[in-house]
Amino acid sequence: MLLFIAAVLAIVAAVDMLVLLVVGPWVKATHASLLTISTIAVLGLIAGCAAYRISSLSGGGKAVAEDVGGELVPPDTQDPALRQLRNVIEEVAIASGTPVPDIYLLPDEPGINAFAAGYSPSDAAICVTQGCLDNLTRDELQGVIAHEFSHVLNGDMRLNIRLMGLLFGIMALSIIGRQMTWSRGNIGIWNSEDDRNRPSAWFLVGIALMAIGSIGHFFGRLIQAAVARSRETLADASAVQFTRQTSGIAGALKKIAVLAEGSRLQVTNRHEIAHMMLGDVDHFSAWFATHPPLMARIRLLEPYFREQQLEQLKTKVQASSAKHNDDAQAAAPRELPPLQWPGQVVGAAAVAAQVAATPQAAQATEAAPNVTISSREIFTRLREAVRQPESALAISLVLATSRHAELQARQARVVANAFGDDVQSAVGEFATEVNALPPTSHMPLLSLAFPALKQLPQGRQQTLLETLDGVVSIDPQVGLDDYCLVRLLRMHLLEACKPRSAPVDGQKKLPACRDSVSLVCAVVATYGASDDAAARRAWLLAMNQAFPGAAATWQTLPLEWQAHFDRALDDLDRLMPAAKEIVIQSLLSAIRADGVVTPAESELLRVICASLHCPVPAQAGV
Repeated sequence: MLLFIAAVLAIVAAVDMLVLLVVGPWVKATHASLLTISTIAVLGLIAGCAAYRISSLSGGGKAVAEDVGGELVPPDTQDPALRQLRNVIEEVAIASGTPVPDIYLLPDEPGINAFAAGYSPSDAAICVTQGCLDNLTRDELQGVIAHEFSHVLNGDMRLNIRLMGLLFGIMALSIIGRQMTWSRGNIGIWNSEDDRNRPSAWFLVGIALMAIGSIGHFFGRLIQAAVARSRETLADASAVQFTRQTSGIAGALKKIAVLAEGSRLQVTNRHEIAHMMLGDVDHFSAWFATHPPLMARIRLLEPYFREQQLEQLKTKVQASSAKHNDDAQAAAPRELPPLQWPGQVVGAAAVAAQVAATPQAAQATEAAPNVTISSREIFTRLREAVRQPESALAISLVLATSRHAELQARQARVVANAFGDDVQSAVGEFATEVNALPPTSHMPLLSLAFPALKQLPQGRQQTLLETLDGVVSIDPQVGLDDYCLVRLLRMHLLEACKPRSAPVDGQKKLPACRDSVSLVCAVVATYGASDDAAARRAWLLAMNQAFPGAAATWQTLPLEWQAHFDRALDDLDRLMPAAKEIVIQSLLSAIRADGVVTPAESELLRVICASLHCPVPAQAGV
C-alpha cells in the first residue's frame, strides 16, 4: 500500500509539472487552479482504470484464464496428458476439501508455469502451461497443482485480482502515451501542411506520458515483487502438506532451473499476471523478481541439495526428453491410471474411505479384502457421470434423498414437480449405484460434480437449490450428511454465480461471537462423541481454548439445530482472520478429545472451514 501511494503521488507530481510546462503559458487560470484540475483528473484516471480492469475480471477465475489465452480443458477429453491433468486436479481438490476448479491450458507456452485465479474456491480456475504437461512427471505435476491450491485456500486469489486492477490503474498513463505515439496523426499545433516531418504535439505529449508512465511501471513491478514473494514460500510448504512429500514440488522447481525455457511466458500480457505465477515469467533483476531465487526455494524443501547437482539433472532431463519425444511419435494412446489420493499411505484402516473417495489402485483392495472391485468400478462410472451437467444434477439429488423407503416416494414427487419425469427417472437410475457406496464417498463425489453444476443455467441452479431444500425438509430429522451436502452446494453455487460477492475478511472480534462459537462447538462435540459425558468434555475443551478461564454452561442442541447452526456459521464468517484461527483450533481440540476422528467430525470440520473461508488445517487428520 505504501508503494502504491508513493506511485500515485509521483505520477500526480509528474503530470502536474507537465501541465505547467505545456499548458501554463497558454491559459489565464492561476497555477493553483491548473494543478487542482490536473490532480483530480489524474486521480480519477487511475481510479477509473483500476475499477474498469477489476470489473472486466468480475467473472472470476475463468475471466483471468481466458484473458491470457487459456483454453478450457473439457471434462470428456481423450488426450492422455489432459486426462492426467484433470485427474491430478480432482485428487488435490478432494484431499483439500474444495470443489474442483475450472481447468485451463496455455497450449503455446513451453515453459513450466501455472496460476490459480478467482475470488473464492467456488469460482476458482487453475491454468497450466503446455510445458508442465510435456516436462513434469505425475508427482511433479501434482506438486505444482498443490502449490496452486494453496493460493486458492489462503485467500491469495482475490488479492491477486485486485492487484491486477491497481497495477492497470497506475500503468494507464504509459498505455495512453503508447497509443498516442502510435497514432501520431495530423493533430497538433506544430504539425502543419508545410512541415509534416516535425513531430506533432500529440506525439510529444504521448512521449511525455510514456515517460511519466514509466514511474507507474517501476512501482508496479516493485508492488508485484513485494506481494508475490511473501506468498510463494507458503504455497511451496502447503504443496508438501497436501501431497505428503517434497519430491513433487521440488522436482518441478529443479526442472524450471535446468530447462532452457524455465518458467518464462510468451503471452503479451505476461507481466500483468507475473505475481500470480508458479515461477518468474521473465528475467527480472533482484528488485523486481516476483519469486524468491529457485535455489532458495529448493533448499527450503531439500536442505542438502546443492547447485552442482543441477548439472547432473540437466543431462538426465535432456536425455529423458529426447527419449520421450521418440517414444511419443511411435506410441499408441495409453490408458492412464485412475485417480490417486495425493501422498496417501494405503493402510488397512484407511482403505475403505480411500476407495470410497477415489477408485484406487488394486493394492488397496489387497490390503482390505472387504472393499470390493465393484466399489471402485461404481465410483469410476459415477465420476464420469458427474462431469456432465444433467447427470451431475441427478446425482446431487440422489445424495440428498433419504434411504428410508417411506420418504423416498414423497421426495420423488418433489423432484418430478421441479424438473419433470426425465430427471426423476435419472435419479432413480443413479440411486442404486450411489447407495452402494459408503457415505464417506458423498463429499468427494459432490466436489467432482461441482464444475458441471456450474455449467447449468442460473435458473436451473436456483431450482436445484430449492428442490434440495424441499427434498431434505421431508425428513423430520435431517441427517448430518444431508445438511452438510446442501450447505456446501448452496454456498458454492451462490458464490460461483456472483464471484465478486464472495465474503472478504471480517472485522468482528471473538467475544462478540461467543454464542455462535458455543453452538458450533456443541454440534461438533455432539456428533463426534459416543455419549453425553464425552460430548460435554469435548465441548468444554473447545470453549476453554477459545475463551480461557471464562465460565461456560453446556446447552443441549435443539431438535431442529440446522437453522441455528447456519446463522452461527454466517456470524463466525464475519470474524477477523486471527479469530477464525482460534475457532478452528478450538474445534480441533473437541475433535481430538477422544483420540478418534469420526466421519461426522471430518465432514463437519470441512463444512465449517468452507463456511468460514478457511483452509482445513493440515494437522487435522481429516
